[in-house]
Amino acid sequence: MGGAFLHTLFDITAWLAAAAAVYWLARQGLRFPAQSFELPYIAALAFGAGLGAYLFGSANLWLSGQSGIARSVEGALAGGIVAIELYKWSAGIAVRTGARLALPLALGIAIGRLGCYFAGLDDFTYGTPTALPFGHDFGDGVLRQPVQLYESAAMAVFAIVYVLAVLNRNAFTITNGFYLVLAYYGAQRFLWEFLKPYGTLIGPFTLFHLLSLSILLYAAFMLATAAKARSLHERAVA
Repeated sequence: MGGAFLHTLFDITAWLAAAAAVYWLARQGLRFPAQSFELPYIAALAFGAGLGAYLFGSANLWLSGQSGIARSVEGALAGGIVAIELYKWSAGIAVRTGARLALPLALGIAIGRLGCYFAGLDDFTYGTPTALPFGHDFGDGVLRQPVQLYESAAMAVFAIVYVLAVLNRNAFTITNGFYLVLAYYGAQRFLWEFLKPYGTLIGPFTLFHLLSLSILLYAAFMLATAAKARSLHERAVA
């Protein structure tokens, strides 16, 4: 099977896993903000994520000296965040609405990155050359860092920890799960970017370094103000 087909197959699996995670959370008897299932909210999220995915993915290609159009999961994440915050501001919604998305996001990225790994060189998500024994030859005879697997494993670990927190009814993790997964994602992605052959934007930092840092800072701010927002927040609890 070709790399493009495998990528698509894993993308579909990632979406199905995310949907299964939403269903599983509902079966746990948790209450999440209702706004995250409303049609305008979903439309804003889909539009922002799609725009961000192609905008940042294609910009990274250009900065790396390549032509074409590309998508980026981190770009989709950033675009979705901006779109939802703007939508909530325009609609006067003060409730923090992302709690339901923590597990679906972690699972989706963990599985989707496997598709990036099997897609090979055309996907442009591989790492820099390495002499380490676990380097992977993506088809050009060069051993490279399999950074897709690093990210997949990292997000799988978060998903496991989150599931355990849900089973133990850890209220803080359930209520703030979306910001926890954003902080975790931004931090681990920032590290992996040092192992990628992308063009730099500022000093040694790539576009995705800066985007990862922005996501991390956003999540940190939201977590730091969680107690202040509690009176406005429809908490996700058992």
